Amino acid sequence: MKITFAEFTRLEQPVPVVIHSLEQALYQVTITIDDSTYLLAENNGKTFRCHSLQRAREALQTMPVASIVLRQLSAYDEMIGQPVRDQGNTLEIPLSLELYPPQVVH
Repeated sequence: MKITFAEFTRLEQPVPVVIHSLEQALYQVTITIDDSTYLLAENNGKTFRCHSLQRAREALQTMPVASIVLRQLSAYDEMIGQPVRDQGNTLEIPLSLELYPPQVVH
């Protein structure tokens, strides 16, 4: 299922967001509402994709976001010839809701 930016903006409660790192510099965003996952889409219905993590975060700045996680599936096991695992080989990194944290001056 998809949700557009316009629909996302109208949500009453902040929701968790996952930015998926798909390949070299390609990102997509999913959000979770009531145990259902939605792929973020442009207002014209086309899937939102960008080539920069920063661009994805900037697009989410005005949305009702509770948390942001960067998720990347690792192809390392496949590259070195390891057998398929029962558990996924996924890396998840929590990201700050602050787009540009204040600079620390020493």
